[in-house]
Amino acid sequence: MAMVGYVLKRILMMLAGYLVAVLVGLIALVVIYMVLSSLPSAPGYFELMQFTPVAVLVVPPLGMFVYFLTIVVTGMQTLVFALIAEFFSLRSFWLHMLFGCAAAAAGFVLLWPDAPDDPERWADMGIIAGAGLVAGLVYWLIAGRDAGFRRPLAQIKQFQEKS
Repeated sequence: MAMVGYVLKRILMMLAGYLVAVLVGLIALVVIYMVLSSLPSAPGYFELMQFTPVAVLVVPPLGMFVYFLTIVVTGMQTLVFALIAEFFSLRSFWLHMLFGCAAAAAGFVLLWPDAPDDPERWADMGIIAGAGLVAGLVYWLIAGRDAGFRRPLAQIKQFQEKS
């Protein structure tokens, strides 16, 4: 019974980590666009991305739509990555960052299927992947550091000693 409780706890940690990571990833996306829009050769639409947080604050349903769209677009690949990390107890921060990057880039390709063939979209894909790196780090901080459906051996021995 204790094992079932531990697995449920890990699943809840995965869910909480994912939801917070998506939110932080969206914030990182806006910050990256804001920083890059200050460059002299930045495309004009980068400046429009600075006003996205204002639109989200003024029209909350728009923010909820963007958040839930991001969850829908990145959910399946993130679930696969999280389950791989949990089954194999992968706890490396760089691996979770790489998983976040891959999930964000795959979500971008799901929205724009011709993006890999269009050189004008490569910068956007890189920016989204960079935000995915940040989201992967946040996921690691919340759920990835203790990844693994099996309890660590030290906890099992400690539990047996108390009994």
